[in-house]
Amino acid sequence: MKLAPENYDEYWKRGWTVVEEVFTEDEVDAISKLASQICDERLNNQLGDKHKTDCSEDGQAAPRKLPRPFLTHQVFRNFILDQRMRSLIEQLIGKPPHLMIDQIFMKPPHFGSANPYHQDNAYFRCHPDDEVLTSWIALDDVDEHNGCLRYIDDSHLGPILTHHDVPGEPHNKVPSDDEIDLDRESLAVVRKGGIVFHHSKALHTSHRNESDRWRRAYASHWVSADVTCDEILFETRYYKHDSELYEAALRVNADNV
Repeated sequence: MKLAPENYDEYWKRGWTVVEEVFTEDEVDAISKLASQICDERLNNQLGDKHKTDCSEDGQAAPRKLPRPFLTHQVFRNFILDQRMRSLIEQLIGKPPHLMIDQIFMKPPHFGSANPYHQDNAYFRCHPDDEVLTSWIALDDVDEHNGCLRYIDDSHLGPILTHHDVPGEPHNKVPSDDEIDLDRESLAVVRKGGIVFHHSKALHTSHRNESDRWRRAYASHWVSADVTCDEILFETRYYKHDSELYEAALRVNADNV
């Protein structure tokens, strides 16, 4: 799949870009259905876990996140290693990409929780950071009402900021408010099947889902083979730690080209 020159330029200038119509609606609907089924089966065992469950003010509970879907089902493995997306990533970072880790964000209607401003590489600590990229596949139509991604344009050109713990939210870390220039904030509206790509240092957030629609998205994090990391997370990267599953899914995609 060929990346448009304007997407390449936008990615390196702003730190993010939207590529529409990478996957079909049928393809992403199958992923949404399977993710919802698995999350619903796990929901009762995860009540009270704010990392995986969202709760409304009146006590309703719904899945917030499915961690590491790659390890959960073959369907996810085949989908996330699709050649169309890997080709786009390679064109952006200039080297063959390797999948490090993934997650599916659910963000249920009306009370899907917000995610504060942060940089992915403040968590990953991977180097060189120009060869670390996040791919965010829209499993639903996404806009400002149901919690689209928001970016601080060109923030990837600065350093990795110091991130501080958020009281009561052990899974979140945030930079200081005075380091986030909201005058440069842009919204990444994207249709179902499209992908938002962002640089590892791009500051991004998403607001609460205030709509009556789901806002599901399959996020995956990619590195080149030359990337090293300061964090233990890198030791469990899929293309090394789970190489048999990884290579099998790559073969499936090669056969389907």
